[in-house]
Amino acid sequence: MSKDLGRAIAVRRDVRNADTVARVALDYDARMVRRKRLRTDDDGSVLVDLPETLSLNAGDALELEGGALVAVDAAPEPLLKITGDLPRLAWHIGNRHTPCAIANDHLLIREDHVLTKMLEGLGAHVASANGPFTPEGGAYGHGRTMGHSHGPHDHDHAHSHAHSHDH
Repeated sequence: MSKDLGRAIAVRRDVRNADTVARVALDYDARMVRRKRLRTDDDGSVLVDLPETLSLNAGDALELEGGALVAVDAAPEPLLKITGDLPRLAWHIGNRHTPCAIANDHLLIREDHVLTKMLEGLGAHVASANGPFTPEGGAYGHGRTMGHSHGPHDHDHAHSHAHSHDH
């Protein structure tokens, strides 16, 4: 029988060395939480019940009522390892608002056959990989890029005028 750890009501950031009562391994999509039940690595469960939607990072912890912590890990998932002209390739990936992890010698994005074709067309070497995905934060150095937002005048891409992301 699985153990119910109760409700997680807060997030503690970057507490890798803290004492924890359990661990949850979540892929990139699952690390966007507000209210949902999560399975722990030891087959327990925790109900996340936060006041707002938050993006969890590997090394964060969910704080339970009573103060106990549940560690958050980035679960392995299918990725693409991209090598080649990294500044140019990163520009094209960013122009599509695709989350991307940046290393000195490669880029990592989540598996996507359309982007694979585009990147190979740009001269990239694209290889399948599997591992935790921890992309760069948003434009202000934290959090997620939450889609294609231009500020208070959000719009879809069914328009014909050119636009820039320089505001």
